[in-house]
Amino acid sequence: MRNRYFLLLDLLVVWVAALMAFVLRFDLRFTAYRDEFLFFVTLASLIKPLVFLASGIYGRYWRYASIPDLATLFIAMTAASIAILVTLVVALWAAVIPAFSRSVVFNDWLLTCLLVGGLRGSVRLLAESQRTIRGSVRVPSTRKAVLIAGAGEAGMIVARDLHRNPQMGMVPIGFVDDDPAKVGHLIAGLRVHGRLDDLAAVTAAHNVTLVVIAMPTAPGTVIRRVSEQCRMLSLASKVIPGVFELVGGRVTINRLRELQITDLLRRAHARPSGDAETYIRGRTVLISGAGGSIGTEICRQVAAFAPARLILLGHGENSVFEAHDDLHRDYPNVDTETVICDVRDGPRLQRIFTKLQPAIVFHAAAHKHVPLMEDNPEEAITNNAVGTRNMLQAALAARVSRFVMISTDKAAAPRSVMGASKRLAEELVRQTARRFDCAFMVVRFGNVLGSRGSAVSTFQQQIRRGGPVTITHPDMQRYFMTIAEAAYLVLEAGSIGRGGELFVLHMGDPIRVVDIARDMIHLSGAGDIPIAFTGIRPGEKMIESLWEDGAVTRPTSHPDILAVHEQALDAIDWGAAIEHIALTAATGSRQEIICELARYLPTFSPVERAERV
Repeated sequence: MRNRYFLLLDLLVVWVAALMAFVLRFDLRFTAYRDEFLFFVTLASLIKPLVFLASGIYGRYWRYASIPDLATLFIAMTAASIAILVTLVVALWAAVIPAFSRSVVFNDWLLTCLLVGGLRGSVRLLAESQRTIRGSVRVPSTRKAVLIAGAGEAGMIVARDLHRNPQMGMVPIGFVDDDPAKVGHLIAGLRVHGRLDDLAAVTAAHNVTLVVIAMPTAPGTVIRRVSEQCRMLSLASKVIPGVFELVGGRVTINRLRELQITDLLRRAHARPSGDAETYIRGRTVLISGAGGSIGTEICRQVAAFAPARLILLGHGENSVFEAHDDLHRDYPNVDTETVICDVRDGPRLQRIFTKLQPAIVFHAAAHKHVPLMEDNPEEAITNNAVGTRNMLQAALAARVSRFVMISTDKAAAPRSVMGASKRLAEELVRQTARRFDCAFMVVRFGNVLGSRGSAVSTFQQQIRRGGPVTITHPDMQRYFMTIAEAAYLVLEAGSIGRGGELFVLHMGDPIRVVDIARDMIHLSGAGDIPIAFTGIRPGEKMIESLWEDGAVTRPTSHPDILAVHEQALDAIDWGAAIEHIALTAATGSRQEIICELARYLPTFSPVERAERV
């Protein structure tokens, strides 16, 4: 219904509401107040449409009206009545009219709310009338019957979007949800047919062919439970991404995708504190390693908090270009700038920081592959340790207020050169924070699912080739977290730190790598792909630890972030130590590098000096 017709109907409603308001106040004797009535209805006919127009009421599509639309309408009607009342008071004071009853204004406001609101509400109801009759749905033979797992806000949005987009060929027939208070009731015009465990009976009764899992806040255990039922019933399934992936976005039908391994392992969502947005909004933020998996996701989540400027710093031009292109598409109003720079180039970093003056820095640039760094130890030292030193020096010179370094569980009692190089960087960041009394901190976490070059990416490629999927050892275990979860908690940790802390993200229980491989094979539907065990590689541990023996952990204000206090090594000047090790690395002698690392890091246990586990 076009808004010009709404305008004409509103003019009629204004007259009807005014007439009924006078009748309610004066009964049929209102004809004695003919002049007051004509003055009032003329005033209302001028003021109300003007207020409605100014508030954008005539620019809305009422077929898809929502609660915010109705709230705006209510505010506009109230504002119009206040404007009328003020005008009447002025008219009385100027003796334009002899007298006026204030209850007429109240009656008119109430009737306008009922009539104008009812008019627009009826348009929405007519649009929805084709949906459902008392919770039963008739599915045309050309469209799929869809059951929605999860009758929360996300499920309601999915149901409404499916109704509004018949071209998708899907008709929602109802929900299943584990909340007993919802079972049997109508939500968004659809019935909640049962609990999640009733999925088999419900899908059979309604000839369901597709299950949409709309539980973005649910942990991976719940998603796994539903997906296993779908697999046993040979039902197709799609999922709304987890809430961490939805940061800065919203649930829409366009976000539906195939189930992924990250959905099965996602953590239960902790309520955001809001502190991350507070310290980022309106500030200039620089992310090093912005083209990497973690760096790119941090950029995306920072952009959602409306920084004054977002600086993407990285060494690989292609990855930085892609990250910037994605950000510009999703957040066109965020001022972004790209800088191609190697963190090993200290003088250039100094110039960049001096020119751009970032207030907050997330340092994610690093070499991360353990076997590659075992073969190229000088690269691990110069990029991970020297690069962090250069970043810190530039940040101090530019008076950066907050510096967050991204670290790894491989820095705890390191067995590899990569882990040892990250431990050097950790110690330097914390020592710098204490010496200069600044909010510089370290965030340490385990493996990230789906990051570039990760086990999951490797498994995906091997599955596409038909296998085998290669794993080093059947008992190999790792802590896993999705990229979106890790980035979200890094931002949260940045709001907690005051300087010198080592934060460790709560990763849950370690997971056998072979179990992840089996899950991925099942999800791919590729059949019986073999798994081959190749043996532990140099520098690898059978089970990673998030902190060293004897460390003290304390809770923080965020339930998923711990503060860890490991053995203090403050007697060492870590800046000088890194410089000394870098000079050794310049010789290219692996054995000398190993010896120097062991000299400064007492818990470093390289594979050459220890029996493989």
